[in-house]
Amino acid sequence: MTSSSPLTYRDAGVDIDAGDSLVERIKPFARRTLRPEVMAGIGGFGALFEISKKYREPVLVSGTDGVGTKLKLAFQLNRHDTVGIDLVAMSVNDILVQGAEPLFFLDYFACGRLDVDTAATVIQGIARGCELAGCALIGGETAEMPSMYPDGEYDLAGFAVGAVEKSRLIDGAAIEPGDVVIGLASSGAHSNGYSLVRKILERARPDMNADFDGRSLAEAVMAPTRIYVKPLLALMDALPVKGLAHITGGGLLDNVPRILKDSLVATLDSTAWTRPKLFDWLQREGQVADAEMHRVFNCGIGMVVVVAQAQEEEALKLLREAGETAWSIGMICRRGADQPQTIVV
Repeated sequence: MTSSSPLTYRDAGVDIDAGDSLVERIKPFARRTLRPEVMAGIGGFGALFEISKKYREPVLVSGTDGVGTKLKLAFQLNRHDTVGIDLVAMSVNDILVQGAEPLFFLDYFACGRLDVDTAATVIQGIARGCELAGCALIGGETAEMPSMYPDGEYDLAGFAVGAVEKSRLIDGAAIEPGDVVIGLASSGAHSNGYSLVRKILERARPDMNADFDGRSLAEAVMAPTRIYVKPLLALMDALPVKGLAHITGGGLLDNVPRILKDSLVATLDSTAWTRPKLFDWLQREGQVADAEMHRVFNCGIGMVVVVAQAQEEEALKLLREAGETAWSIGMICRRGADQPQTIVV
């Protein structure tokens, strides 16, 4: 007959003390993101958020997303300070395009064994993203699951909730022929197309620390997704915005049609904006066709704004004053038979 000693949670590979330490590390970061509507945030079983009385007919808009395989590069390069910003950006930019102001954000961080320093770095980035978006980081989950993830790796997911006055919802229904397409500059590849990015890096085997247009290639490929919330909320308050498209997976070719009626086509001029050198390098090293570039990557345009032609100059002025790099990149036209809904020329 064999005997065995009593088992504890630590025998299963879970460190409870590390989780407590992480909570204390992240509380100051989360506290900086709080809004007046937060009634109870991190630490409880559920976070409480009161909808502001400024809304007469509030519509809640929600979005959830992750960072995708960009995380694989974060592990390889040991760069964890910006993926949290990516996580927030992917959700808040999505709900923004319907006219919603992001109100609060929750995150999910899962790993095999918790490294408090790495997790705190990631969550500090999440808090920074929330500050940029003006939303509160009010809760989340840190899951330590032994044998589920290799040492040093983790997964991320995020969830954002915003609100918009019912009468101010943006769905693209007002877009018509003659309207102008404005493009807002991206900060790089954002968080999309990284399976192809990693394949190109594997083939090219570049020195990731070498100078690349004034910074290292590692910094260029890991640049965090731009958060467009504050400039676009200000624009929506100043003039009518007919449509917004967040350029994520599917690039320009698949995302712009999501806000267009079947009878419309957006014709975009690729010479109207400055494409970041990162995309030139990726296309050259991967021998990627133009159509594939526009289908996979944002190619320098992270957000598309559609306004009436009469509002074009004022919209560009307001966006540039808010710190955005913005260009008029195309027009909305009537769609011909069997014509795609976005054409990049």
